[in-house]
Amino acid sequence: MGGGFVGLLGALAVAVLVFALSLSSAISSNITTLSSSEAFPKEETRPAPSENGSRTILLLGSDARGAVSAVADQDPDNQRSDVMMVVRIDADRKNVEVMSVLRDSWIEIPGHGRAKANAAYSWGGAPLAVATVENLLGVRIDHVALIGFDGFADMTNALGGITVDNAVPFTRDGFDYVAGANRLNGAQALEFVRERYSFTDGDYQRARNQQEFLRAIATQAISANTLSNPERIFSFTTAVTRHLAVDESFTTQAMFELGVSLRDVRPANIHFFTLPTVGTGMEGDQSVVHLDEGALPAIRDALRTDTLDEYVAGR
Repeated sequence: MGGGFVGLLGALAVAVLVFALSLSSAISSNITTLSSSEAFPKEETRPAPSENGSRTILLLGSDARGAVSAVADQDPDNQRSDVMMVVRIDADRKNVEVMSVLRDSWIEIPGHGRAKANAAYSWGGAPLAVATVENLLGVRIDHVALIGFDGFADMTNALGGITVDNAVPFTRDGFDYVAGANRLNGAQALEFVRERYSFTDGDYQRARNQQEFLRAIATQAISANTLSNPERIFSFTTAVTRHLAVDESFTTQAMFELGVSLRDVRPANIHFFTLPTVGTGMEGDQSVVHLDEGALPAIRDALRTDTLDEYVAGR
């Protein structure tokens, strides 16, 4: 009996090792890697690295169809980023803050003057998008992640669907989204994050829906139903990485170590908010969103002192 138990443990250890190796292989083979020059602006123009261990990641999403490599390499006039989120991981690894920057935010784009935030990626790819955010917030971006919207559908299906809490009911392309809980498949999730014309405040609500989508993905991904199902973990990981491009320093090992450091974070510790604004207006013939310039110093200070969780809690 003892020998059988030892043999069972050995078989389980081998199975875990094989799964871990296959997962690592899937991540490495699927992800598109951006060189430092493809991901970041010139070093001499950038803020200093964090000294407290916090990490800041810029997440850029595009509604372009196809793999993320197509998003990164297509005609610059068609690659505006429809999603711009700053993901801040606190130094103590107890909280994660996700801040949306509305795509029509009227901000300073280095070398180009003021323009809509989503023009930065169009004019200069990830490096200019990073430079724009670093200039806006005064914080260094440690990693860049680009993802195509099609990946949102694949992620949702890989998890067996997600449940979002929808604030504003609407209909899009034959899908009805009621107020409250909605169970979505991949196609429904994709339309959920795309829609903006159904809302009186347009991109404001779309940003909130995109935040709700990420919250639902995170909740489902770290649920017992997912973590106890190796096949689902593998499917979800391959779905994410198939549509993902990251900077070369965001290696598989770096992702693993960051994931382990966040093992105690739960959905309640992930806080979403939108960079404060004072409403919309016109700049020439462009409809834009004006930032709340008075709120920016407090956000910059919170990022500098690693107290963004306190800033969000006090809003």
